[in-house]
Amino acid sequence: MSHGDPTVLPLAPVTNDAPVPKAIGEQIWTIVVGGGSGRRFGRLKQFEDLGGRPVIDWSTDVAASASDGVVVVVPRGHPGPVVGGASRSASVANGLAAVPATATIICVHDAARPFAPVELFAAVVAAVRNGADGAIPGVAVTDTIKVVDPSGGVAATPDRASLVAVQTPQAFRAGMLRRAYGSGLEGTDDAALVEAIGGRVVVVPGEAANRKITHPDDLVWARQCVAALPGLAGRSIGSDSVGDGAAPAALQEHEWDRPPADRSVLDVRSGQGFDIHRFSEDPARSMVLGGCLFEGVVGLHGHSDADAVAHAVTDALLGAAGLGDIGEHFPDTDPQWKGADSVAMLRHVAGLVRSEGWRIGNVDCSVVCEVPKLAPRRNEMQSILSAAAGAPVTVKGRRAEGLGALGRSEGIAVWAVAVISRMASQ
Repeated sequence: MSHGDPTVLPLAPVTNDAPVPKAIGEQIWTIVVGGGSGRRFGRLKQFEDLGGRPVIDWSTDVAASASDGVVVVVPRGHPGPVVGGASRSASVANGLAAVPATATIICVHDAARPFAPVELFAAVVAAVRNGADGAIPGVAVTDTIKVVDPSGGVAATPDRASLVAVQTPQAFRAGMLRRAYGSGLEGTDDAALVEAIGGRVVVVPGEAANRKITHPDDLVWARQCVAALPGLAGRSIGSDSVGDGAAPAALQEHEWDRPPADRSVLDVRSGQGFDIHRFSEDPARSMVLGGCLFEGVVGLHGHSDADAVAHAVTDALLGAAGLGDIGEHFPDTDPQWKGADSVAMLRHVAGLVRSEGWRIGNVDCSVVCEVPKLAPRRNEMQSILSAAAGAPVTVKGRRAEGLGALGRSEGIAVWAVAVISRMASQ
């Protein structure tokens, strides 16, 4: 086997208790690729309804829970931070350009694979951390495969024991993936590009349920799966018929016919966050807001990097989930938080919120300050905060019009509101 060929590991079930591996100084980012035109499906499958949410949201949520940051690629004309290209490779390249240089491992995941478990992310990341340049999930091929020649004749019958069907997420050393995309080559998956430049790619056991929605029948199957989930049985999951036109049993039942104990409701909560910092007396203190460094402006006084915007967003999420406040989790009396990166704190708290079963809807924050001017950096701030939270974060700049300490430019204050949700028994 040549150095560029994929290595196949024995196929076995992925365990359900494998955490996503992390290492000190390592950052895991995921590109969710949803920039396709839907030519084979007939429409934009990534935005089709699945359990009351777009398909792409399912894929993005699991990527966010398994990563330090997520970049979502969408078709032109749709709201999103990164616009897709004319091909899948071009879409991934656009997403790759938005991944920060600090990322050490980059995963690529299809927006149309809504049921990839977090354990599968853990498996491919672990393989890369153990020395591979790339890792891809594969499932055993059960059908006999034929290689045909241009005339339609059978040219070969490969041994199916040596074949696997490849899935996403795929994980790579960041430098290797960037080199592969800098080579100008095209491929149907990212591993092929890494292999083409001599990278070592290994295969980890995939998941049969990690099926890609490619054709309308795949969406019907996905809706059946969602209808069978606890808390969703009996709900209307899209409008497609199944098989001979009869809907699956779970879809035929009316919610009001079910016993109260089987019903579920969407539990929606909101939380408020607030942070205020005075300007530092140290002229060398850096100004960091929303993860952005503002050159030429004296920074804020604080124990960490004093990023008041990230602090308010973090506090809002903690409040919404009933997990205390930012001072409890990151006390200013603890030396380990001296000069700490507040965006990393936000990322950690977003993970805590998700571990409690909550889905982060969005966070909106208002920043009251005279300086610096936020408008030129607003999109950058929103992108950094959204990636850390794994959900949309909006930032609005406000002035105090000369009133009080804020109007006199003595400090900066930020108010934030977060919305989270989860299914809960009624």
